[in-house]
Order: sequence, then C-alpha cells, then structure tokens
Amino acid sequence: MTHSVSRIAWSGLAYGCIGLGTAGLVVPLLPTTPFLLLAAWAAPKGSPRLARWLHEHPRLGPTLHAWREQRAVPHRAKHLALILLGASWLVLWLGGAAPLVLVLTAALFIGVATFLLTRPDAAGADVLTATSDKLLE
Repeated sequence: MTHSVSRIAWSGLAYGCIGLGTAGLVVPLLPTTPFLLLAAWAAPKGSPRLARWLHEHPRLGPTLHAWREQRAVPHRAKHLALILLGASWLVLWLGGAAPLVLVLTAALFIGVATFLLTRPDAAGADVLTATSDKLLE
C-alpha cells in the first residue's frame, strides 16, 4: 500500500513538472529546463515508462541527455534563469520586502546563479529553448 502511494506521488510530481515545463514553452518567463530536470528525476521513482518516454522524446531528450552525460545546461536556459532571478529579487525589493527576506533571497539567488554559471553549456540542447522561441514568434 505504501509503495503504491509513493509511486503515485512520484508520478504526480513528474507529470506536474512536465505540465509546467510544457507551459514554459509558450508562456514567457516560465522556465522549462528546471521543471524538465525535476520531472526526469522523479519519473523513474514513479513510472519507469514515463522516464523512458522523457529520455527518448525528440525535443525533451537532448536537454536531459546533456544534463545526465555532461551536467550541462543550455545557454539560453542559463541566460533566462539569471534574468528571472534578478527580476524576482527586484520585485521583492520594489515591493518593500523585509531586509532579512531580501538578504536571504539574495544569498539563495546568488547560490543558484553560481551553480548555473559553473555548468557547461549544452551544445545540442538548445533545441528545446529554440522551440519555445519559434512558438512565441
């Protein structure tokens, strides 16, 4: 019983992340790559078939392979993530967030930005972000 509940939870997380990542293809400022990576992490725990589908998908697979094999992130995804981190912190600051919130958020965002900037660029994985650009044209 516990095993099936766990599988349902992992599958639900994976499908939810796939949905958010897919929405990120057409919704400006909604990132695709982080949701895709989270789905790829959760899917094998809930549904090996879903995990296989993700890794074999013609548009999603290259980004996942780049991450798995090289720990690489597409250049455009990095760029967008950095812009969104800065914009999010700016919204907090302009919205009058408490100084402690600003400091803690800045520390977190700097950590995330440092992590992203230290990842290599995924050469062939920009297919995913190029697809989102085409959909927005």
